[in-house]
Amino acid sequence: MRKGFTLIELLIVLAVIAALMAIVTPIALNAVAQARATQVASNMRNIKSAAESYVNIERPTGNKSLSDLITSGYLSTNPGTNYSATITPGSTQVTITVTFSGNVDKDKVLGILPEATYTGSNPLTLNSTVARWW
Repeated sequence: MRKGFTLIELLIVLAVIAALMAIVTPIALNAVAQARATQVASNMRNIKSAAESYVNIERPTGNKSLSDLITSGYLSTNPGTNYSATITPGSTQVTITVTFSGNVDKDKVLGILPEATYTGSNPLTLNSTVARWW
């Protein structure tokens, strides 16, 4: 009696493995896309929160950017080159705009961060206003 597997048995095993991979691969890719969207939404929220703290404590008089939040210690590091933030003081309120111009599923980000907006191929934008009380 011979030991080993027949060709049919090996082909059946390969077919089962291929079927399992066909099921698992899209699920894994979707999980990666969801994780990326969650990271972008979290970074945008953190930048917005840091900018609001900066505005309330530092009381800026001129336009400020993401680098000002980092140098002032309100953000520990730059979350990436695809992020930008502008702080624009007005007479009664300060406008904060956080944008992300990188590659991400924007609809997934909007599901996590509904206050963010985008139109067409424009970057994701998160706007906030802080009343000027000083």
